[in-house]
Amino acid sequence: MSLGMVLQMFPIALMFGAPIVMAALGGLFSERSGVSNIALEGIMMVGAFAGASVTVVLEPLTPMAPWFGLLTGIVSGMLFSMIHAFTSIHLKADQVISATALNILAGGLTVYLCQILFTQQRTRAFSYGLRKITVPGLEKIPIIGPMLFYEMYPTFYVAIVLVVLTWFVVFKTPFGLRLRSCGEHPQAAASMGINVYAMRYAGVVLSGALAGLAGATMVLTQDIQYTLTSIHGTGFIAMASLVFGKWNPWGVLGAGMFFGFSQVLSFYAKDIPFLSSLPQEMFYALPYVLTIVALVVFAGKSVGPKAAGEIYDQGKR
Repeated sequence: MSLGMVLQMFPIALMFGAPIVMAALGGLFSERSGVSNIALEGIMMVGAFAGASVTVVLEPLTPMAPWFGLLTGIVSGMLFSMIHAFTSIHLKADQVISATALNILAGGLTVYLCQILFTQQRTRAFSYGLRKITVPGLEKIPIIGPMLFYEMYPTFYVAIVLVVLTWFVVFKTPFGLRLRSCGEHPQAAASMGINVYAMRYAGVVLSGALAGLAGATMVLTQDIQYTLTSIHGTGFIAMASLVFGKWNPWGVLGAGMFFGFSQVLSFYAKDIPFLSSLPQEMFYALPYVLTIVALVVFAGKSVGPKAAGEIYDQGKR
């Protein structure tokens, strides 16, 4: 594999990796608060639909339409995640069943809304999504410049900033300490005056915001419209990245980029001598195969928040 090929692959891999990292960070907030959220896939679908729809409507009016689409993806993800928060926290429903129901609902809901708004089972195609940018000066740095600062989608930089912010908020602030305590031992947290219900709602809503942003990012950088298959399992890959990254923002970043490279490999496999003879379909399946492998290998070794997935009982000690 030549250096030129690596330089070509890197920006595309980062494009694929950015929404995985965003969604996985969302899962981190939710699980650190004690609520298991496998609804990332469904929330991403809603965010992608909202982002694409707003972009289509606003692009004749303003060049900022894709950014309004990202903002709408965040808001729609927060609203949709409130269903999971209400059922699993307030109504004490099983968190896995609640999240699974949201994944199923998202598919039907987005197609139904597409039919109402666009009289077809997908959004109209937008003329352009997010535009690539080049960072002046930095793109001239040997090797690193073309890989990280030349013709890159700005959402990659957003993902990096979110990793740093998540690390700071979760591990360096009183809010993060309270959040983590609710995910480890909610009864002990409650005994110290922490409102466990409020912290878990905050964790799930933040999860929805980031997953909605991830969905909008994905459709505005990798597609020209929202369809039912736009997300194609990326939410579940994000969940695997969360486990692979051991519920740590930096680990999530590495895992997300690893899965991003696994996705881009299918485009370049035919140009790599020792891979060119293998069936192309194998590389399309590779990200999902690696997801299963990562879960099998690391699930037993990674220890997540102790109370994640458990219904909070005030009377339990």
